[in-house]
Amino acid sequence: MSVDAWLAELGVGGLGEAGEAEFSGLAQRHRRELHVHCYRMLGSFEDAEDTVQETFLRAWRRRETFEGRSTLRAWLYRIATNACLDLLAKRRPEPATGGEVLWLQPYPDRLLDELPAGDADEPEAVAVARETIELAYLVAVQHLAPRPRAVLILRDVLGWPAKDVAELLGDSVNSVNSALQRARAGMREHLPAERQDWTGDEDDAGTRELVRRYTDASVATDVDALAALLRDDVRCSMPPTPGLHIGRDAVVTNWVDDGFERMEGLRAVSTAVNRQPAVAFYQWREDAGAYLPLTIDVLRATGGAITEIVTFHADRFPRLGLPERLAADGGTA
Repeated sequence: MSVDAWLAELGVGGLGEAGEAEFSGLAQRHRRELHVHCYRMLGSFEDAEDTVQETFLRAWRRRETFEGRSTLRAWLYRIATNACLDLLAKRRPEPATGGEVLWLQPYPDRLLDELPAGDADEPEAVAVARETIELAYLVAVQHLAPRPRAVLILRDVLGWPAKDVAELLGDSVNSVNSALQRARAGMREHLPAERQDWTGDEDDAGTRELVRRYTDASVATDVDALAALLRDDVRCSMPPTPGLHIGRDAVVTNWVDDGFERMEGLRAVSTAVNRQPAVAFYQWREDAGAYLPLTIDVLRATGGAITEIVTFHADRFPRLGLPERLAADGGTA
């Protein structure tokens, strides 16, 4: 079915202004899920934004190639995946190494809430959607070469049949199945050992209490109290700044060396990022007469202890919908 015929079935005109507007409107319905798909592929919120724009541009330019053999959604996913692969070949020809991803950026839960409900009643589907957006998954998947990465996401996250993935990539089904096995093995090397015990549910009282204690100790710059909340093998990173610190002693030493204990005038705002608890920190600036953005810590907790801290810089605050400043009384300025 051509796009003209498809639009005619919808009761709109051909590929004139009316058809273009209808096509754009239908494609835009899938923007958020395509953005999340590109984000999983790329690990960068901003690169995903650029790639979704490129996807819609390519879709419009190639509208005559849509024959109606698949849904518009599946067609857009094909274009988006290829756009991601093209960007990876151009900007990052080699995957991440060493357990850190310098281009990693956070994804706010308020935007993830825009995703269609889908199989919301299926516990397994809900778990997959949640676990594959957490930062630990994003870091692990960025260590895969681009094509196995695409195979893994299309097969294990989106649930595409192997034959459809093979058609998209121009490979055989055997090649796709082989790439999937390699990708799964690669993920096991980089995922946390407690894969089945990822971040506690947001309604879990124990996790909320742990985050509260972490927040209070951070605002008080109490390193000893913070150290007591960390698991022995905790991991800490701060993309895009290089450096992955592994183990409680290494993390605490880094904090002390950076002068954390001497910091003053901190305030905190709780939020949620990548379906994980997060704490945004502000610091008092006398010249501004307000608390200004400092950093945001995204936490992973397991068994009542913090197992990972990923810290992002203040430039992420606008994307996360956080206040640009806090008043002297701690409220939004």
